[in-house]
Amino acid sequence: MRIAVVGLGFMGLTHLKAYKRIPGVEIAAVSSNDPKVLAGDLSGIQGNLDIGGEAVDFSSAQKFADAIECVRNCQADAVDLCLPTNMHAAAAIEAMRAGKHVLVEKPMALTGAECDTMIAASRDTGRLLMSAQVLRFFPAYLPLIEAVHSGKLGQPRHALFRRRCAAPAWGAWLCNKSLSGGGVFDLLIHDIDMALVCFGTPQAVSATGCEDLAAGIDLLTAQLLYDSGLTVTTTGGWHLPTAYPFSMEYTAAGDNAVIEYSSAGRPPHWYSRGEHYDIPLAETDGYQAEIEYFVECCRTRSQPDRCSPQSSAAAVKLALLLDEARARKGEILPCQL
Repeated sequence: MRIAVVGLGFMGLTHLKAYKRIPGVEIAAVSSNDPKVLAGDLSGIQGNLDIGGEAVDFSSAQKFADAIECVRNCQADAVDLCLPTNMHAAAAIEAMRAGKHVLVEKPMALTGAECDTMIAASRDTGRLLMSAQVLRFFPAYLPLIEAVHSGKLGQPRHALFRRRCAAPAWGAWLCNKSLSGGGVFDLLIHDIDMALVCFGTPQAVSATGCEDLAAGIDLLTAQLLYDSGLTVTTTGGWHLPTAYPFSMEYTAAGDNAVIEYSSAGRPPHWYSRGEHYDIPLAETDGYQAEIEYFVECCRTRSQPDRCSPQSSAAAVKLALLLDEARARKGEILPCQL
């Protein structure tokens, strides 16, 4: 299977490393507007995970400075779009019209309308479309999904998702809301998606917080309100351009048990009546599992039901509604995705 990786920043490098570990996958084309990177020098790539830059051999790959030219003309079966968010819709649609399957980084697009247009293009062209909502493949989050969906947790009563970090220093485009959607949109889309995966669409939402992207601050605390009485809190964002560490965590409480996790040294832990224990996790890398799933869907021409584009579009729409709710300073808004 031939893959084109379009965009060779932090996430592009992460995906490249995953593809190289899958038998039968060839990096057929790459695209970057940085000549140094396109030549294979990715040593300066940075991100908020422990993934360092390195030199990569692109000698056998087609090279394109322009992303749209790449998705139109590369000799590949599928394209992996690791571009600024404002480019996702146009590049994905061009790729599908050119006969390629598409994996597009999160957030799926800047607007709900763009997401819907991408989904329509997938339907019309018969090409697969998947957004890289990688949390669905993270070993630490799989027990939460299973506990909720199996009923083991019991009736959900409360949940909290939190994710925070310093404002990114590795991509200036992230601080431009017209390109990225802003820090909350780019970062908390993971937790918004996870709330939808676990608990479905809320009936109403409210949110407060502050946004000063130039100062490296973009914070939100949102309440997702359900008719059952369940409240899901999603909170976090950017805390200044300093050495503030990246962290993510969750707590979910039901009638039968509580499950919680923190990346700051706390593995997933289960609490129920009379017992509590750490949940053993597979040694799987979430990014690797996500890429392998996409490749398998392409090979078998199977829809990516585990991470459907419709569900990723819903996360974008909910994230935008929460941004609106924050601007309204806590006003409760109906949620119709």
